[in-house]
Formats: sequence, C-alpha cells, structure tokens
Amino acid sequence: MMKKRFILCSWLVVFVLVSSGERVSLWPEGKIPDFQAKQIAATTKEVKEPGFVAAEHTMPYLEWFEPPAEKNGGCMVLISGGAYQGCCDWARVDQAAEKFTELGFVCVSLVYRTPRPEGLPIYQSGWEDGQRAIRLVRSEAQKRGFDPEKIGALGFSAGSHLTVLLAASSLTSAYEPVDELDQLPCHVNWAVPVFTAYALTDGLTGPNTREGDGIDVKLSDAFKFDKKTCPMVLLHGGVDIYSPNGATQIYRQLRRMKIPAEIHLFADKRHGFRGTLDEREDGTAADHWLTRVAEFFRQMNYDGLLGEEVDLMARYPSDDARGAYSKEPVWPEGKMPDVQTNQSLPYIEWHMPKELKTKAIQIIYSGGAYKGNNPDGFEVAPTRRYLNEKGMTVVTMKYRTPRPLGDLAKHTTAWQDLQRAIRIVRSQAAEKGLDPDRIGIMGSSAGGHLTLMGATSSKHRSYWPIDDLDKIPCNVQWAVAIYPAYALTDGVNSPNAKGGNEDDSRPVPEFSFDLDTCPMLFIHGDADGWAAMNSVKCWEQLRRMGIQSDLHTLVTRGHCFQRKAAPGTGSYTWMNRIWEFMNHKGFNK
Repeated sequence: MMKKRFILCSWLVVFVLVSSGERVSLWPEGKIPDFQAKQIAATTKEVKEPGFVAAEHTMPYLEWFEPPAEKNGGCMVLISGGAYQGCCDWARVDQAAEKFTELGFVCVSLVYRTPRPEGLPIYQSGWEDGQRAIRLVRSEAQKRGFDPEKIGALGFSAGSHLTVLLAASSLTSAYEPVDELDQLPCHVNWAVPVFTAYALTDGLTGPNTREGDGIDVKLSDAFKFDKKTCPMVLLHGGVDIYSPNGATQIYRQLRRMKIPAEIHLFADKRHGFRGTLDEREDGTAADHWLTRVAEFFRQMNYDGLLGEEVDLMARYPSDDARGAYSKEPVWPEGKMPDVQTNQSLPYIEWHMPKELKTKAIQIIYSGGAYKGNNPDGFEVAPTRRYLNEKGMTVVTMKYRTPRPLGDLAKHTTAWQDLQRAIRIVRSQAAEKGLDPDRIGIMGSSAGGHLTLMGATSSKHRSYWPIDDLDKIPCNVQWAVAIYPAYALTDGVNSPNAKGGNEDDSRPVPEFSFDLDTCPMLFIHGDADGWAAMNSVKCWEQLRRMGIQSDLHTLVTRGHCFQRKAAPGTGSYTWMNRIWEFMNHKGFNK
C-alpha cells in the first residue's frame, strides 16, 4: 500500500508519495569517476537533518518508489534540480512520482553528486551519474516489471539540463567503463525537461545574460542530438531568468530531426513554478502541467491506453446552454469596402448563455484557406457551446470568402470584416450587460492567421471609415490562435517549405505587432504542415515585446487536430486551455 505524507508549500497543501526506502548505489566502491572529496550525494532535505555527516554521503544513488498497483510497462527516472549545487527539488520529485505511479509507471529518483565539480564542466559529475543510473535502471527492468525500452527521464532546472543530456547525448560516453554494467546502453526513450537551465550560450553556467534571444545565441554544444535522441515534452515559464528560448531552441532542433515533441509555455511563470494534482475549475495551464505530461504520454501511447478517436462535433451536439440568439450584417447596405462579386456576405451571430457568469465576450470564426469559412463547423460550434456552458457570451463571424480578386492580398476583405465586427461588438456590449473592454478573438488555420492580423495590427487601418462606428477602436484584450497558417515567410501561401525551423523563416510582414497587441494563446499540432513554428516564432516575438502568452503544441498531431481525438490526450482537452488562459489573465471574471 502506498504511504503518503503532507508537504506544506508556500501556497498549497498536496499529498506526496513516500519512497519505499530502497536505495541502490550507482557505483562500485572506489570506482566513482572524477571523484572529488568536496562533493556529496544527498537531497537538501537530508543535508538539513540532525547528525548529517557529509563524508558519509559521497555515493550517488537511486531511490525506488513504491510500485504501482497496476504497471503499464514503463519507468520514470526523476531528477532534481538545484543549479548543480545541490538536489533541492525532492518535494517536486515526490509530487511527480505520485502522479506517474497512479498512471502505472514504476518511479525512481536519482540523487547525483553536487556541488559543481572543480576543473570540469558544471554538469560533468551529474552526467556521469545520470548515464550510470539509466544503465542501472535498464538492468533492473525484468526484476521490477517494466520494459527496458520504455524508460523516461523527467528533470527540473539543472536536472532538466541533465535530462536533455541523457535524451540527446547518450552516444557520447560521459565516463570510461568501470564494469560489465557499462556495456548496457544509456539512452532514454522519452524525456520531460521542466524549466531547463544552461541550455543556451548566453547562460551556460547561470541565468541568461541576454534573455536567450540574441541573434548569436545558440544551443549548448553539450547537447549532441545524436541518432538516439528521443521524443520530448518541454515545459517552461515565460518570464524565467533561465530563458524559455532554451526550450524553444531544443524544440526547433527536434523538429529539424523530425522527432515527435511537445512544448508548453506558460505566461508570466518564473523559474520553479509549481502545479497541483487536481484539475481546479479556476486553475491555469501551469497549475496542471503534470496533466500535460500525462496527455503527451497517452498520445504517444507510452501507457498503452491510447483509445479510439472521438468526433468533436459529436461531443458538443447541441446549443442547450445558449439563451438569446441574434444575427446581423457586418456592413450597412452599400457601404462594404472592396466589394467582390465572387464573395459571400459577412455577418455576425450573438450567442448569449442561458446563465451569464462573465462579462467577457469571445469572437470566433473558422479557417478554410481564405477560400471558404463555416461558422457552424467543427472549428467554431463546439467551442461556442463549450464557452456558453461556462457562462460566456460568444459572437461567431462569417467573413468574406473566397479570396478577393485582383491585386488584393488573400486576407484583405476578411481583415476588414474582422475589424468592423469587433467595433460592432464593442458598441453593443454595454447594453447587453457585457464589458466592451473584455473582447477576445479566435480562429483556426487561415482563421488563425486572421486572428494574428486582428491581434497585432489593430492600429493599422484596413478600410476607410464609413460612419461613426469606425471611430470605435478595434483592438482586443486577448486572442486565441489555433494552428495559424501563413504566419511565417517560408509558408506565405502554402505549408511551410522549411517547417518554419530556420532563422530566415520569420513572421510575415502584415503582422504589425503594434502597441495594442494583446496576450495570446497558441495551440498547434506538432506534425502540422502549416508548421507549429508559426505559433512558436510569433510567441517569441510577443515575448520580445514583453507580452506574456501561452503556447501548447501537440505531439504527432496534424492540421485540424481537434476534429477527432482520443480521450486523455491534449487534442481532446484543448478547449480547457482557453479557459485556463483566461483564468490566468483574469479575462473571464
């Protein structure tokens, strides 16, 4: 039976799993490579215990947790951070162990040598201990009931740096063999780096001196990205002094190598953010970061439980949560700019919830390559119904398609429709009991490109004013871009030719990123031909401007990832990211 104890954190109380107490030494006595007498192998909790004697704690070790009642065949190696000066994340390790044990993974903690060795790279002794630990874990697979090729590593901060080393550099030996155990391979099969430190050349031993964003800032060459490099799910806070660009650069390199990966970036979160094991209604994406990892495991089927995909429209079939409904044109008769004979007529629809719980308003529209758009399709109707259930007002928009004729850009008339629609919504908000200064926009694919236009370029006029309504500003307070297309210069009119991965692929010039640009939420499939880097590079640009945003990519998922998705995956729960983002930013209060 699992033993539990209370850990009191600064802002929450959580149950955490207690280890079984079974410790296994990593090295034969007298065989520790690069041994330095000043180093110890102990958690900061152990160091603070009465009677601690440093000389008695020189041997790095594995500590096994109580095994799960039902094993899924996998093993998680959990690695503390602590700047390579100590192992201080024992409470986070315990919390992760509880989550993954419940999911059926055998869990084990690595306590490696610290502080930093003298005369060697800061990570050297940790890397040696890490490679030895993976070999030892692999040797225990049959005995402990897991597959030797289903071993993952999760680490925090410096432990996250060590996790990336284990994931990307296993074919480079950290030490000379000491016995037969070292004949076993030391690769891991998946990795979970959490707020990785020391990943970039402007911060190899400390916080990033130029925020990880200089044109000459590169990934550390300690990461070899060899042919054994495994899938990863990376998690990082947006204002971490150990730059989140370390995570985006690792993610970009994995994409170049076509290795499945996810990245989750959390607005306003600093180094060492914490989460909870419960899914609170008022929670944020960062609060639930362990669930994002579990969803990655499910999508990759590491737990063996990936189920059949379910149609999204079937999950949200009715408008039962909708109250009042109305429809109106976007333009007065005879006043529509750049009229095209081949295009549909634009309109908006108001969908008021039966029970109004927030004064915020979400405007939603679909994609369709700027060749068509459907306000009743799978990219709009389910989210409309979801938000109505939450008590939020939704306005759906039909914009003009197909693409305008002549020399107009593909998005010109749609952008005009969006700016006018925002003004209409703002003008009517107060009389409907809503807040004219809490308006968000959301679109998918081409609609994601249109969302970026609306969010980044509201000070840029898309049409000449036609009446007093056009004196109302058309800025928005937040935006939700779902797999935005056409956002980088290597994919202006088509899927991204270079996957958006190279330095010469930049946000397209129509995105002004003006002074009214708002925080954004990006959700994108990692395997999308309209590349996930569309979202990542726009997120990076927002960060440069001091605009903190959320970003989530979804492993193995392509364009229109949400149309059908398996339960327990990020593609199934993606709409919750909208609510969590609004919780964090306070838009839905």
